[in-house]
This record gives sequence, structure tokens and C-alpha cells, in this order.
Amino acid sequence: MSRVKGGVTSLKRRRKILSQVKGYRFGRSTKKKMAIEAIHHAQLHSFAHRKDKKNDFRRLWTSRLNAGLRAVGLKYSVFMKDLKDKNIIINRKMLALLADERPETFSRFLAKVK
Repeated sequence: MSRVKGGVTSLKRRRKILSQVKGYRFGRSTKKKMAIEAIHHAQLHSFAHRKDKKNDFRRLWTSRLNAGLRAVGLKYSVFMKDLKDKNIIINRKMLALLADERPETFSRFLAKVK
């Protein structure tokens, strides 16, 4: 059986790995072994951080909403309870957007809740 040299395939594999780590610093962007490890860690963290991002945004909306409510003299927890008691279903993202970018609309909304 004839000998097959794998140079072309190896180079293709290496180029594929190194294209994924473009922009990384030091040996992680130039050395295959370090690049593979960097890709592996990046994929692990990206999964976890995609999940964390949802919590981060909810926390941000809550704090923005609370800031808008404190200006009027209300508390976040009391406001959310009032919403539930009146069966008003609107998510925190929309409420935070109103409180932050459209205060006049938010004040009209508060008048309906009270």
C-alpha cells in the first residue's frame, strides 16, 4: 500500500482552529494546542454566560423600575403587589423602558395602578 501524507489535511485543520481564535492574545491565537484549549474554555463560559445574561437583565430592569418608582415615592415591592392585585399583566422589561425613557407615560400608568 502506498504512503499517504497528511500535510494538506493537517494544515486545513490547524487553519480552521486558528480562525476561531482570531483576536485572542499571545500564544492562544498562534499555537494550535493553546488555541484548542482557549476554544474549549470559551465555549464553556459562553454557555454559562448566556444563561447568566437573563438574570443580569432582569436585575437591571428591576433597578431601573425601582429608581423610577422612588422618584414618585413608591417602593418596587409594593408596586409589584399592586399590579398583581389589580390583575395587570405587564413585564418588567416594558415597565423599566417606560420608567427610563418615557416618564410621562409611566406616570399615567402609575395613576391607573393606584
